[in-house]
Amino acid sequence: MNVPITVLALVTGLLTGALFGFLDVPIPAPPELPGVVGIVGIFLGYRLVDHLGVGVDALEAIGL
Repeated sequence: MNVPITVLALVTGLLTGALFGFLDVPIPAPPELPGVVGIVGIFLGYRLVDHLGVGVDALEAIGL
């Protein structure tokens, strides 16, 4: 894991979120904790499948 990039991403997100809050515009992300946890779950599920090395090429399966 690249810690400096992760920290920079967090700082960028915090500044962007603060700007959205300051301007009183809705954020382009789930505004509630369950929505955020759902996104984390999607990411973890993706990483798990990648780690296990399983999956299907969906485009190849439909002939594209």
